[in-house]
Amino acid sequence: GDVVANIGGDAIDLTTLIPVGADPHTFAATPRDIAAIAQADVVFVNGYNMEEALMPLIENSGIAAERIIPVSAGVEVLGFEGDHSHDDHDHSHEEDKQSSLLDLFTRTAAAHGGEDHDHDHDHGGVDPHTWMSPLNVKVWVENIEAVFVALDPTHEQQYEDNAALYIEELAALDEYIREATAAIPQENRKLVTDHQVFGYFARDYEFDQVGAVFPGFSTLAEPSASDLAALQTTIKEYGVPAIFVGTTVNPMLSERVATDAGVQLITIYTGSLSAAGEPADTYLNFMRYNTDQIVKGLTGA
Repeated sequence: GDVVANIGGDAIDLTTLIPVGADPHTFAATPRDIAAIAQADVVFVNGYNMEEALMPLIENSGIAAERIIPVSAGVEVLGFEGDHSHDDHDHSHEEDKQSSLLDLFTRTAAAHGGEDHDHDHDHGGVDPHTWMSPLNVKVWVENIEAVFVALDPTHEQQYEDNAALYIEELAALDEYIREATAAIPQENRKLVTDHQVFGYFARDYEFDQVGAVFPGFSTLAEPSASDLAALQTTIKEYGVPAIFVGTTVNPMLSERVATDAGVQLITIYTGSLSAAGEPADTYLNFMRYNTDQIVKGLTGA
């Protein structure tokens, strides 16, 4: 919602369905939400089944399929083993600008799930947390801009200018993350989280995501006793000093693991921004806050 608002500016009327503090994996829409979807000109989703509880309602709302746009289309996605999966989508700015909305949807169908949606909790083996790297969010911006230009060409220049400015801010954010994390020695760059949310951050900023309390890409996954025992072994083996847990996840299980392993539990933002005026109230602030928390947790600073 924040990224769309930055590109659309005052030329759009934006409704963000999932409120601050809600878990996108489990969010359930209200009748009012369904009405808003049905009346929308376009619905932006993350894609790759991130909105697993919400997608059936979006699809059944009556909105035309080509108006459901996955912003993550064109991102080089990661699988369970950290493999890179190359999407055939060419997100060249000039090509996208000339594309119709239907053409963009057709090219982005893989990120949406196509006609045969897989709502398994492992997201079909693809990591959906694409926003955890600003390099991916640049692709979001290109997709969002292309859709707005196709729907509303009279404001094309405004959308282009907004997108260009936001891409500059993403570049500055990328530099901030690189400079801040340079303080962490290579041997300490090990991440343990509540669920596997930091794959893209780890890939782009030279970390290893070595373990998670919930063994998968979704907070709906349920760890077994052997999963938790193996995680504690991993924490001790790598000397991991902290577990990072998102604000949208019940922390009780993570607290137990942290206590048993004798490590810190550090709060971050993963599936939601913070409320306005708090430290993660925009995407840019969200990533800076998380970066600062990671540096603190892994250096003891």
